[in-house]
Amino acid sequence: MKLNELKIGQCARITSVGGEGALRQHFLDMGVIPGAEVTLVKLAPMGDPMELQIHGYELTLRVADAGEITIDPIDERTRKHERPDRIYKSDHPGLGETGKYHAKGDGEKLPEGTKLTFALVGNQNCGKTTLFNQLTGSNQHVGNFPGVTVDCKSGMIKEHENTSVTDLPGIYSMSPYSSEEIVSRNFVLNEKPKAIINIVDATNIERNMYLTMQLLEMDVPMVLALNMMDEVVGNSGSIDINGMENMLGIPVIPISAAKNEGVDELIRHALHIAEYQEKPERTDYCDENDFGGAVHRCIHAVIHLIEDHAKRADIPVRFAASKIIEGDPLILKLLQLDENEKEMLEHIVLQLENERGLDRSAAIADMRFTFIEKICEANVVKPKASKERIRSQKIDKILTGKYTAIPCFVAIMLAIFFLTFNVIGAFLQNVLQMGIDALTGVVDNALAAAGVNKVIHSLVIDGIFAGVGSVLSFLPIIVTLFFFLSLMEDSGYIARVAFFMDKLLRKIGLSGRSIVPMLIGFGCTVPAVMATRTLPSERDRKMTILLTPFMSCSAKLPIYSFFVSAFFPGKGALIMGGLYFFGIIMGILVALLYKGTLFKGEAVPFVMELPNYRLPGMKNVLQLLWEKARDFLQRAFTVIFVATVIVWFLQSFNLHLNLVTDSKDSILALIAGIIAPVFAPLGLGDWRICTSLLCGVMAKESVVSTMQILFGTGIQTALSTAGAAAMLVFSLLYTPCIAAIASVKRELGGKWAVIMVVWQCLIAWVMAFVVHGVVMMFS
Repeated sequence: MKLNELKIGQCARITSVGGEGALRQHFLDMGVIPGAEVTLVKLAPMGDPMELQIHGYELTLRVADAGEITIDPIDERTRKHERPDRIYKSDHPGLGETGKYHAKGDGEKLPEGTKLTFALVGNQNCGKTTLFNQLTGSNQHVGNFPGVTVDCKSGMIKEHENTSVTDLPGIYSMSPYSSEEIVSRNFVLNEKPKAIINIVDATNIERNMYLTMQLLEMDVPMVLALNMMDEVVGNSGSIDINGMENMLGIPVIPISAAKNEGVDELIRHALHIAEYQEKPERTDYCDENDFGGAVHRCIHAVIHLIEDHAKRADIPVRFAASKIIEGDPLILKLLQLDENEKEMLEHIVLQLENERGLDRSAAIADMRFTFIEKICEANVVKPKASKERIRSQKIDKILTGKYTAIPCFVAIMLAIFFLTFNVIGAFLQNVLQMGIDALTGVVDNALAAAGVNKVIHSLVIDGIFAGVGSVLSFLPIIVTLFFFLSLMEDSGYIARVAFFMDKLLRKIGLSGRSIVPMLIGFGCTVPAVMATRTLPSERDRKMTILLTPFMSCSAKLPIYSFFVSAFFPGKGALIMGGLYFFGIIMGILVALLYKGTLFKGEAVPFVMELPNYRLPGMKNVLQLLWEKARDFLQRAFTVIFVATVIVWFLQSFNLHLNLVTDSKDSILALIAGIIAPVFAPLGLGDWRICTSLLCGVMAKESVVSTMQILFGTGIQTALSTAGAAAMLVFSLLYTPCIAAIASVKRELGGKWAVIMVVWQCLIAWVMAFVVHGVVMMFS
């Protein structure tokens, strides 16, 4: 029987895992191994993908991939670790107190003044970034979706100057399945941190400790941080910390990163093991008595075979041995084995497969999970179903229900647009605009009363206040939109959107994970492009990056608001919502074109963990809003300020640097007149419009500030309704700002960045031409 034949609510035991390559290895690393017990929780609204419960967590995979996994049905799951008679209440010793891993001063102390560097490593959604913020005082964004940390960020541990901790991307294993895993693995192997802080979700210990097993093999000083212990205890669970330390051979510290509990003790232990280079007492956990000792004999034979190669390549030999048994091509290449050694390796591995009855990858994965099971059986009393889990199940019945998921998603997005553009954002915008107008009037009167030179007067009022002030008034709308996007991400809802949108996105050649960068793109294209690093396929990454500009970023909101208020009053939500959905439709059409031309082939398989819904922390949300507001203000007073002054100068003077009375005689009119004929068929042939669009390449908000300078309040006389509609569509689709272009260049290279700019401008011109023609016909 295949896994895709299992009925909702039924349990089964996996007997074999089919498939091949990196995807199969990823399944094994996620715990989909022979002997593992699974329950089918539900199917996505369109019947694909499916949600499973395995090793105490929720995993999603496609029905077709589940067809590669063979199972035997069982009546109920057996591995529960529910032993209330074994609630552990023993005290956990602090540093320097009694206990094997808490003594001070043993080990080889590093020379005085050595910088202590730490790698912070853990699964996705285990609270890693929250802990990083507690350790360093940094304010990284904390989300509830796999892959919030898409780059390595470093910071000094608070009150410990000569230290540095690096927050690595959240990963499930040290296998090279995604770029995140390669980044994290290479950091530990190449950067040689003095110690590792491995953070583990204590409510999902079986799943999280698979990575711990691989980190132990790297033979680097390590401390284990058991996070969310408050939830374990609160839900009648228990973990014998001292017993776990004895079995793992490293310090284990119970913490709650969100509540800042146990973090000080964790810091003391981390500094201690780094300073004294106290390596794990145990890196070998393949028991010679397990399954006849086949895996044990294989690993130790390979260690003897590659020991000198591993030393030369500066790779921990135990880690290298298990990786090349799995068939890891990157490690195999680094070891540079000769042909005889490769043949001997193959013979050793074949012997393992014959004796163990499993293929090499499954045998190694099973060895790790067998040891984890021993740890849990001896030391863990699983908590009863948590409040978070029960709440998530109730919410999911509606938000991921068969008939309610997509209607709910559309309703949520429409509600966000309505509240942003018509209620909260609009109200706050009006209040801020009144303040800016009042300040402008006060400054204008003061300059006039002081008899300030009219050129300086014009620069301050017509340039800076008109330009920068007009952009600042849109800050409330942008912050409001980010507020709602932050709530969706932090709560865990965006992960569900990826789950039920997978089948739809597959039709255009993408996986459900691609929805996340696209949703982030509604806020800003720059982090959206960076978020594509969580996608394991290079094909999917490139395709998603090239589609993100079709998602209307928040920086375009001032343009929409400006033209809607001038030409389509009272229809703000309708037109802005229409623009957003038009951008999505264009993205879909272009994706279908890409699928048949540049990016042929199938999307990467959809394998993702679904986190519990969590109430977004107010501190986290406010922190994100402050970051976005600060970023906007920085651009308003740097890029937009400079652009505003340059535009004012060019439209105020002619080539002889004489002040002009009519801006059509200015330097700006001369420059913009060259490209004006290109925009004439769109009804945008006015040189002032062309100038505004050029400034928009620097920053989209500059379009409005430039128009405010050049037109004042006379925009309605220069443009027809058809021209305004064309302007809206062109602004929606043409090249993103210079910061986004730089992000694309960093991710894909200069050639793809240029292609994207030209392609977006071409599409924008064609669609604006069509819209202009259609509006002309009906007006």
